[in-house]
Amino acid sequence: MGSFGTNMYVASDETGAAWLIDPACSTPYEQQQLLKYLEANHLQITSIVATHGHLDHLWGAPWATRCFGLPVLMHEADIPMAQQMAKQYNLFGINATPEPFPIEALSPSLSEREGERFPFTVIHTPGHTQGGVCLYHPQEQVLFSGDTLFCCGYGRTDLSGGNTAQLIRSLEQLFTLPPATRVYPGHGESTTIGAEARY
Repeated sequence: MGSFGTNMYVASDETGAAWLIDPACSTPYEQQQLLKYLEANHLQITSIVATHGHLDHLWGAPWATRCFGLPVLMHEADIPMAQQMAKQYNLFGINATPEPFPIEALSPSLSEREGERFPFTVIHTPGHTQGGVCLYHPQEQVLFSGDTLFCCGYGRTDLSGGNTAQLIRSLEQLFTLPPATRVYPGHGESTTIGAEARY
């Protein structure tokens, strides 16, 4: 999605409940494609989750929160960054005024929210940002890694809130997951924990 090539994901279960991960759909075309996909597969978004607070993972957050009547859930450490989106726009020379959107804290220990199922283990992985998280589904052995871990790479640490030592510790934590775990990153192609741990 968008000029940054951000991956947005829809994860769902057999009941039709779905979780929108990193709402990057910012254009009417991208938004319509998402709605068509949800309708075709009889899915209902029950949570919107951001793996971190960078603008490219939240391009579509104002629209998504209005469309689905839900806040964006993210780690509390990244909420101030997301609430001051104009600073990120200025950093990248984007001549636009960002729209505000509702945000709530995503707890690393979250397993249920307001009685609804939340199937992921939230792993706090600071380094790319202070509030970066990965979403792990242990039964399916699937990890949504945001910008912490990529195929043949990892997130940059030279932006505000970045810390190389923290990122290394976060990667070491992820590499304790089963090697067959399929990794879906914030940019680029999917990979596995085993493949990335060899680098």
